[in-house]
Amino acid sequence: IAQLVSNQGDSVGPQLELPVAITPAKLEQVLHGLLRQKANQDDEDNDDRPFAFYLNDLELVGDLGTHLTQHNVSMEGVLKLVFRPQAVFRVRAVTRCSASLPGHSEAVLAVKFSPDGSKLASGSGDSTVRMWNLNTQLPQATGQGHRSWVLALAWSADGRSLASGSMDGDLRLWNVDSGEALGAPLKGHKKWVTALSWEPAHLAYPCSRLASSSKDCTVRIWDTKLRRCLLVLSVHTKAVSQVKWGGCGLLYSSSQDTSINVWETTHGKLVRTLKGHAHWVNTLALSSEHALRTGAHDHKSTALPEDPIEAKAVALKRYNELKGGAAERLVSGSDDFTMFLWEPEEGKKSVARMTGHQKLINHVQFSPDGMYICSASFDKSVKLWDGLTGKFIASFFGHVGPVYQVAWSPDSRLVVSGSKDSTLKIWDLKGRKLMMDLPGHADEVFCLDWSGDGRRVSSGGKDRMLRIWCH
Repeated sequence: IAQLVSNQGDSVGPQLELPVAITPAKLEQVLHGLLRQKANQDDEDNDDRPFAFYLNDLELVGDLGTHLTQHNVSMEGVLKLVFRPQAVFRVRAVTRCSASLPGHSEAVLAVKFSPDGSKLASGSGDSTVRMWNLNTQLPQATGQGHRSWVLALAWSADGRSLASGSMDGDLRLWNVDSGEALGAPLKGHKKWVTALSWEPAHLAYPCSRLASSSKDCTVRIWDTKLRRCLLVLSVHTKAVSQVKWGGCGLLYSSSQDTSINVWETTHGKLVRTLKGHAHWVNTLALSSEHALRTGAHDHKSTALPEDPIEAKAVALKRYNELKGGAAERLVSGSDDFTMFLWEPEEGKKSVARMTGHQKLINHVQFSPDGMYICSASFDKSVKLWDGLTGKFIASFFGHVGPVYQVAWSPDSRLVVSGSKDSTLKIWDLKGRKLMMDLPGHADEVFCLDWSGDGRRVSSGGKDRMLRIWCH
């Protein structure tokens, strides 16, 4: 006897007597029937929505009977089958390097696709920002102006602005078509800029406010239209490693002083400090990050509404769909080999402490649907965690050097990781295994990104080449 329960804990339909030979595909048909009854009409778009089923936080892969015997689950009580919606579209794994783009004269330190996946920008140790045309796979423009390494890049969610932060402490804004610098640099930071984050599109459209974090222990909020610094947030006592602008209007900053600060963004008040890590906090990720980054753009690259109010409404709808009534979650990775899962809107107590890595954690990323967390560590492994509870799910081994970064496919079914061993690897979530090994770089892979339309992965590293991978 089983009860189907949604992710939020609402029961759907009555308790059912299920045969032990039932498979996830058959369960899906049952669920579609129950959901149709609940909606009292033939809802076509619900009909092709795939679902995954979980029993005691373990995904049901084969038939129910085998799962029960394998995991010693008692059949005495009512089994609670939790269903989670999956992406309707499917992203094909990238299998080949479609272009190697020379041009940078030093290591490539940052690559970022624009929100709709149509443009690509890269920042390098040669102090330039380059834009690339993805249709011709040729350089489109080179942005010059920084005096030192370009460490951070960020596209605004409306796709109209690109910002870069450099080791010289300056921020620059670029024309995304011509690659020319828009005006003078934004000066203020005393040391190098570590991260950038734009205000989400559903809060302000077009995007004009930008947050930057720096090694000078401060976070600054800039108005890019007026080109001035609005707020300086200085509570951290050591270098600030990461800054993220949350979907509910809060700003999160992590620092080498082991704390994570939550800020209110109109007056710059400190809302709360999240403590728990015993060493530097290297990386932050938000559960709604995919929606914040892509704004009103979807995976089909549909043209945006011309009216800013409409576009803002589309972005808000996408954000709320992804959030699904739950609070926004934040995950932090640290040099103390652990990760913490937080609900920073609710309070300063952590939801879970996630242990398992044997060396420092360099990068964490929530899946686009917010259901999973992927972490990259210097212990050469990539680990997968439950995005709601923080429970450990699986480890992916295969890299022979520290893993620097991971990126998710937009359908949350694949992960790509880049490592010091010069390869990229694609991991399959369902089979929990290596799907594709992508050699090609001549040296360490520092940065990678998967485009919002799912068609391309780009990577850059020490060999000064930018590579684009596609199916």
